[in-house]
Amino acid sequence: MIQVQNVNHTFLIGKKGKEKKVPVLKGLSFEVQEGEIVAIVGKSGSGKSTLLHTIAGFMNPENGSITVNGQETAYLNETERAQFRLNNFGFIFQNFQLMPGLTAFENVELPLKLKGVPSKERLASVKQLMKKVGLEGVADHYPNELSGGQQQRVSIARALITNPPILFADEPTGSLDSETEQDILLLIQNLNQTLGVTFVIITHDEEVASIAHRKFRMRDGELVKGDTNHVI
Repeated sequence: MIQVQNVNHTFLIGKKGKEKKVPVLKGLSFEVQEGEIVAIVGKSGSGKSTLLHTIAGFMNPENGSITVNGQETAYLNETERAQFRLNNFGFIFQNFQLMPGLTAFENVELPLKLKGVPSKERLASVKQLMKKVGLEGVADHYPNELSGGQQQRVSIARALITNPPILFADEPTGSLDSETEQDILLLIQNLNQTLGVTFVIITHDEEVASIAHRKFRMRDGELVKGDTNHVI
């Protein structure tokens, strides 16, 4: 489903004219199979978030290739990439990134509006999914009226509403207490099993990574040898 082949990326840092190249991704190669939960594990600065951004098409790698569902994403223009993301990816973030002026229902509904789905179809889809992720009774609540766990469930429902085959979760429990974290991790496992959605989880937390079928450990922009195909 995802093929990363010899991907390298550098950032320029320093004052203009005196920039220095700092390698962030160094020859990364791995694959993610359909229906897996895969964890990319590493400390802050290891390159894991940059890797997510390149796979998701927010930036092109300096060299190497990334193929998603048979599509080499580097050859897409910005408009095509945005459409590709809308059709193939859902995103879950540590800080939820909900629209504060929209209700829980409206936040989940938003991607369907962007795709031009008719109102009646949106209503049925959002109701069904909110029930599946345990959000009954809060459809009319605004984000500031919800607990952290409820906000993350809204975020997960919004990511799933267009039926993307792949969900990226960037530190999905980083803003949650330990009990709520376990609830969200169980929900991710349930959605993976019942819907067959592929999850790529970016995390520094070994407990979060423990739900993955496989994990890839990053250090200083590289995959740690001997751990890249470790089945948990």
